[in-house]
Amino acid sequence: MSLSVAARLALVLASVVLGCRPDPSTPRGTAERFLDAHFVHIDLPAALEFTAGLARHKVEDEIRLVAGQAIDETTRKPSVHYRLLEERPDGEQAVSFLYRGNIAVEDAESFERRWLVTVRRDEGGWRVTNYQEFGG
Repeated sequence: MSLSVAARLALVLASVVLGCRPDPSTPRGTAERFLDAHFVHIDLPAALEFTAGLARHKVEDEIRLVAGQAIDETTRKPSVHYRLLEERPDGEQAVSFLYRGNIAVEDAESFERRWLVTVRRDEGGWRVTNYQEFGG
């Protein structure tokens, strides 16, 4: 019986956590899915799906730079967490978001970065059109 209660609790907690994410069809949802793919999961092809324009070129360049470098289960990946610091709408077609990222690598000191992510509406929905990284 306790397993059933634990399973139900896990399901409820998972629903709450997933329910806290912004809608993927919104500017913020697009920005955060990009951050998740690019910085949290280090999955550049997945990040590319959320981009257009300059951001797309940047990610394509990064993909070329890491070509031949295996990033898999054996790769020592950092633990990345971020939070929204600021949201700046630019009319109805664009929004810029500033995030603070905390990056922790096993056996190394953690550090912070800030990411400025610009999202614009195009015919396919919202797309990241530029992103910049700044020191903590």
